[in-house]
Amino acid sequence: MTSSLAPLSRSMVNRAVADAKTVLDHYEFTLPEFGQWTPAQWEDAGAEYDPIRGRMLGWDVTDFGSGDFHRIGRVLFTLRNGSVGNVIRNRVYAEKVLIDPEGQRAPAHWHRSKCEDIICRHGGNILVQLTSLDGDGQPAKGSLDIEYDGTARRISSGETVRLRPGQSVTIQPGTLHQFWGEEGTGWKLDGIGYTLSSEISSTCDDWNDNVFLAPAARFPSLAEDEPRQAYLCHEYPQARRDRA
Repeated sequence: MTSSLAPLSRSMVNRAVADAKTVLDHYEFTLPEFGQWTPAQWEDAGAEYDPIRGRMLGWDVTDFGSGDFHRIGRVLFTLRNGSVGNVIRNRVYAEKVLIDPEGQRAPAHWHRSKCEDIICRHGGNILVQLTSLDGDGQPAKGSLDIEYDGTARRISSGETVRLRPGQSVTIQPGTLHQFWGEEGTGWKLDGIGYTLSSEISSTCDDWNDNVFLAPAARFPSLAEDEPRQAYLCHEYPQARRDRA
């Protein structure tokens, strides 16, 4: 994939969401109804949709401020999440579906509290690099005990494991990680291989729980070069209060 070498723009977000919908359709993965909503529908939505707004469900497209979306970026849809700091009815879990074009990845990062399973669902393979940290939060050498596809394994710190469709790995808090679609695998769209993965985790707090190895912006500002086609999960307008 070629680098954009440009700030993330609304047109890139629009294209990423459109491509993601095509990939999801190919793999016969159906989003909830609000995943297809237009901006106008969100602008007319009342307070009954505040749980979606408050838990940041929906589309999430970011380049983490890299200016290189096709290499360092992420496209996903959050299906469910708990409420950070306010556990309602024991909802202490989250679920996301991730659209993984070959080679695209998030920056290396770890979580203060979130434990997550990364599951390769459909298409090609997912490569997951796992690294131990020292007391200063820097990559450390040695070994790392992991749970791979339900089995206990010991790997070298910094090793990359391969997930084929149906396989999974558990990432514990404090483990530095990156994962991406393996090049040469996945269903091709415009010459790029796409794999579908999911993340099942404890409650996700993307504002406070991510620690990046290098400076990164989880939700960067966008260059508004064309009208939005969908609201992202951190952009929703407030509920309309002027209903009869």
